[in-house]
Amino acid sequence: MHVRQATAARPDGPNEDFALFGPIAAVVLDGAGMAPGMQSGCIHGVAWYVEQLGARLHAEANRGDSSLVDCLATAIEATTTLHRDTCAIDDPLSPSATVAVARVQGDLFEWLVLGDCTVIIDSDGVVTATSDDRLAHVASEAREAFAEAAPGSGERQRAHQALVRQERSLRNVSGGYWVAAADAVAAGQALTGAESASRVQRAALLTDGAARLVTTFHATDWRGCIDLLRRHGPEDVIRRVRAAEESDPHLSRWPRSKPHDDATIAYIRP
Repeated sequence: MHVRQATAARPDGPNEDFALFGPIAAVVLDGAGMAPGMQSGCIHGVAWYVEQLGARLHAEANRGDSSLVDCLATAIEATTTLHRDTCAIDDPLSPSATVAVARVQGDLFEWLVLGDCTVIIDSDGVVTATSDDRLAHVASEAREAFAEAAPGSGERQRAHQALVRQERSLRNVSGGYWVAAADAVAAGQALTGAESASRVQRAALLTDGAARLVTTFHATDWRGCIDLLRRHGPEDVIRRVRAAEESDPHLSRWPRSKPHDDATIAYIRP
């Protein structure tokens, strides 16, 4: 597996994304940030959580003797154990992360997605993109109220907090959405797939901040995105995301929850 990766924090905060790769596996994680003025119940914070979870997930996947779902479940449980005695791990506002994994063993290319990270695969010239969009279908009234509030206003901050609370109340429950948090059972809700590695010409793992180039700014489609990654690399794609964000500082052309987001990409040639 040949991997080229890049990550960039949003300009106004720490990077809560994480990426790691080796000869067999690559992982990308996106920590769920908090709305301004809210506390997570964890003394370590979101960046710590994604680093701990990501390192353990990569180690498990790189061993190659368990399914990716089992690797994720083991990593979640190990990370939870690290701060079970110091933090409110069962608080709905405790740290969580979305996850994307790719692994190549022999002629098998495997992938996993939990949450709104994206896996792009070019298999014999057919480009597909997979993301878990269950979060987008919960808390619809709170999401609408947040979208209608003026950016930068106190009303928007209050609406953002209300949206986060409603979303988190539906985290990792039936009828809600699923991400990596304290309970390893969430791993069983991941989307997974596998195919012959000889058919996979290229692939990519993206956090939703990097996927904005397609999903929010509509500057290209998934084929165009992976073509950009092949020609110019992940740094260029992230640069294009930042340029689009900066061209719309008031969120008027492309409505979104925040002006900037952490952005991370792993571009893979099996």
